[in-house]
Amino acid sequence: MSAADEEHTEAGKRILQHRAFFDASIPVEYEALLDFRRLYEIAQERAEEYRSASPFPHVVLDDFLPEASLNAILDAIPRLDDPSVVWGNLNANMADGRPAQARKFHLQNTLSMKPVLRQLITELNSGPFTFILSQLTGIHSLIVDAQLLGGGVHMVERGGLLRVHADFRRHISYDLERRLNLLLYLNPDWRQEYGGHLELWDREMTTCVQRILPIANRCVIFNTAKDSFHGHPRPLTCPEGLVRKSIALYYYTAPQPIERKPEDIATAWQELPEEKQPT
Repeated sequence: MSAADEEHTEAGKRILQHRAFFDASIPVEYEALLDFRRLYEIAQERAEEYRSASPFPHVVLDDFLPEASLNAILDAIPRLDDPSVVWGNLNANMADGRPAQARKFHLQNTLSMKPVLRQLITELNSGPFTFILSQLTGIHSLIVDAQLLGGGVHMVERGGLLRVHADFRRHISYDLERRLNLLLYLNPDWRQEYGGHLELWDREMTTCVQRILPIANRCVIFNTAKDSFHGHPRPLTCPEGLVRKSIALYYYTAPQPIERKPEDIATAWQELPEEKQPT
């Protein structure tokens, strides 16, 4: 099959996918936490902005969930002190002992989540939503992760941080290629002085190009690559007892036929400019 024929075949698949998800199958009224039609329109309107964004392709979507859905999710987010929930501890250190991530916890087992939270994750991992992501990002044939490896519900306590890094690029179980991150923040009344901004850095790690406050109902979507450096590297200064809450989901594609490298399945932690030693 020629390259032109392959391109035609791929275009045909996308047309069929569009028809399946948006031309007929979404009724005028339907029960869902996501407003799929609105998100599809946003994806169409902001695709060019996404793909040309600096320092790497990304978008910030405020008012991501309808108000009723947001309130239901806020009520369903478990507490760190809930004895019925087993939280994973994501603390990790650099080789020299400095914290890479600290006071960070996650919940990836959906059976420990309330039904409405499970429903949201199901919808974000659904065919219609991954099609919306493809329209926004230009990355097609996305595959979701049923294991929620590294994802799920994230909580960071006062003093916690996540060093700037590039994420692992291969799923350790499925050997899929990681392509997109979706972060949905769930922090009502979060103030600038609390910190916890998501920082997006240039590929040389010289400049923070974007600082994004993790306020409630703000969704950030961005490409995952070897130089998509991001994190919230300053210790949180929120009041004791307040935590930085988010839902994180990652999306993959079938791997390209390249030699698997150790760094592809490891997180690439980065030094901030003020931490680098003179050469």
